[in-house]
Amino acid sequence: MRSSLNSTVVILLATSLAGAQTATAAKAVAKPAAPATKSAAKSATADPAANLPSEATVESFLQQTFGYQKDVTWKISSIKPAPVAGLAEVNVVLASPQGQQGSKFYVTPDGVHAFIGDIIPFGAKPFEPARKALEKGITGPARGPKDAAVTIVEFGDLQCPACKAAQPGIEGLVAAEPNARFLFQNFPLEMHNWAAKGAAYSDCVGRASNEAFWKFVSKTYETQADITAENVDEKLTAIADGAGLKGSDIAACAAKPETKARVDVSIALGKSVDVTGTPSLFINGRKIGNVSGVPPEMLKGLVEFAAKEGK
Repeated sequence: MRSSLNSTVVILLATSLAGAQTATAAKAVAKPAAPATKSAAKSATADPAANLPSEATVESFLQQTFGYQKDVTWKISSIKPAPVAGLAEVNVVLASPQGQQGSKFYVTPDGVHAFIGDIIPFGAKPFEPARKALEKGITGPARGPKDAAVTIVEFGDLQCPACKAAQPGIEGLVAAEPNARFLFQNFPLEMHNWAAKGAAYSDCVGRASNEAFWKFVSKTYETQADITAENVDEKLTAIADGAGLKGSDIAACAAKPETKARVDVSIALGKSVDVTGTPSLFINGRKIGNVSGVPPEMLKGLVEFAAKEGK
């Protein structure tokens, strides 16, 4: 979910971390670092967990940064090694009366500096690792030819308002590119109180009928605002019925442990290609985060470019 959060919260985090980043840069100019020895390099990479800040440290940092704002709360989602050796990646969920938003920052090995921004793939074929990981791991319902030159994968959350807002654009792209293959992968966010159940129902619907799946997803987004944690089973069972399936059978399937296991596999696949929010779209491995903010003609251009590159 990429909801609009109180802008001062986001700006404050950026300002705090940018200040630390500037200080780091100033130190680097004043006194160039000595070349790392082999032993130092080995110790920095031998145990990635060694450079992770403690949860208590992160909690204190957030308290110092946001504590003066009584209407802002937070939850630490994860503290883990970043894709770049030596850095720690910290994921938090910030909440205010305006909504919730996931935020990510990186902590340097010295433990006294942090920075915000995206770590992006680089190289002659920067999107190839994600493309291969997705080709190997995707299991969701699909539309389009199996031998398509372009595969579009959406990681979505049925409770996510941003996913709902992005659907017209995604559907327009699928309609405009009939020769591309489109797949949906469940990625329910922890911050949403019925998203996991929505993912379980959609998994069962997709396994029962590929055609019914798209109807189910469309109707769930359409009625998203009416669904709550209290009535989710009733609502989703009815939507499954409306999609042409036996809703009670889908509800029973959704409650099974093996269904949760399949959803967990989908989440793990998303995390392996750096999905941190929804919707996240991949076009032959190229990640498109803010789908709603990308003009339709640009999305179409990306698909057509990927098709040419694939050949």
